[in-house]
Amino acid sequence: MSTQPRSLLRRARPALAVAGVLAVASGVLAACGGDDSSTGAADLVWYINPDAGGQDKIAENCTKQSNGEYSISTQVLPQDAGQQRIQLARRLAAGDPEIDIMSLDPPYTAEFAAAGYLAEIPSDLQSKFEDQAFKSAVDAATWDGALVVAPFWSNTQVLWYRKSFVEKAGLDMSKPVSWDQIITAAADNGGTVAVQANKYEGYSVWVNALVSGAGGEIAIDTEKGADATITIGSQAGEDAAKVVEELAGSSAAPSDLSVSNEGTAATSFASDSGAFMVNWTFIWNNYGEDRLDNDIGFAPYPETVQGEESRPPYGGIGLGVSAFSEHKDAAMKAIECLTTPENQGINAELTGNMPSSAAGYDYPPLAKLYDPKLLALFQQSLERAAPRTVSPYWSDMSGAILSTWHPPSGVGDNTPKESATFMEQVLQGESLL
Repeated sequence: MSTQPRSLLRRARPALAVAGVLAVASGVLAACGGDDSSTGAADLVWYINPDAGGQDKIAENCTKQSNGEYSISTQVLPQDAGQQRIQLARRLAAGDPEIDIMSLDPPYTAEFAAAGYLAEIPSDLQSKFEDQAFKSAVDAATWDGALVVAPFWSNTQVLWYRKSFVEKAGLDMSKPVSWDQIITAAADNGGTVAVQANKYEGYSVWVNALVSGAGGEIAIDTEKGADATITIGSQAGEDAAKVVEELAGSSAAPSDLSVSNEGTAATSFASDSGAFMVNWTFIWNNYGEDRLDNDIGFAPYPETVQGEESRPPYGGIGLGVSAFSEHKDAAMKAIECLTTPENQGINAELTGNMPSSAAGYDYPPLAKLYDPKLLALFQQSLERAAPRTVSPYWSDMSGAILSTWHPPSGVGDNTPKESATFMEQVLQGESLL
């Protein structure tokens, strides 16, 4: 696994350029020092996302199963994913050996790998993780031809709808539906379509899914770093913009469209005008056992272009081992344990963050918590889900999207090409976000 040139990092992200230089230098020292975990139990520290106790539970499980080879304690990262990135990057840039394992959001995987922050996963473990996980999880965890984190949990979005509304509208939800169909149905029957369109990462997720669903990508040749080819200005980008423009200009748009997130979308969907919503898997349990009087239905993510299979968003967490850990061998064994299908299932039961493997869905308690048809839909969606562009510069790409596609009411025919030009300028250091 190679790292990106320091000059590349310096051009697009000055703050992390210094981090990259420090990381590479420290990585040489760490490589020379080796793994000193051979003497006694290794005390591993796992930096985790805030959750309802799933990660602590499986850390306890793996500590017991290690037979004294290692113990795992946890440290909780900030709630905000961007703040998680900053905290980890600052510490890893300094070669901090106190981080052994980290829960890493997919948009930052390539960035951390390119900066030299992640220890190389042995080839046998890479094969095991790849064989076990959904394709989308593998794609999100891979950089420069190698799996750099172990897929842990995987999230996706589906289309949620009110059964009573679609019956009134006469829409057949047993067949795939397009964005145009649900927007039209909602507008014609006094309903709303809830999405995530605030000026934050969730909006970039929606744009990426729309572009991917039209057969395109935000960028290609991302191994070239800042010199990647930006393709959001393609026909697929134009098709994506048409969806945003149509919803924003329709009576189906919720009044809070430009500031909507996962939570506000859930509230809008539960209102009297709620008709459709795209949201993550966790939303099923947010409405309580009555599921709005058993009125919630679910279907595959809407098609960007009618007749072309959709590419729902991919989210989740991968487990990475720090390049500066003094217990890398033990940490690799630990992530192998933490990501077993059973532990993925336990984590899903406690947190609602679904497994990254089909085998994880076989964990029996999940069948009691979720409709079997919904579990099947989650898995089908993960098989064709589209990760955000895997690039060390995704943060800059996402920022460029937000700068040019927000607010949704301002999106038009020229938006994709304008965003492509601005994104290129940002990556080359010619414009600032």
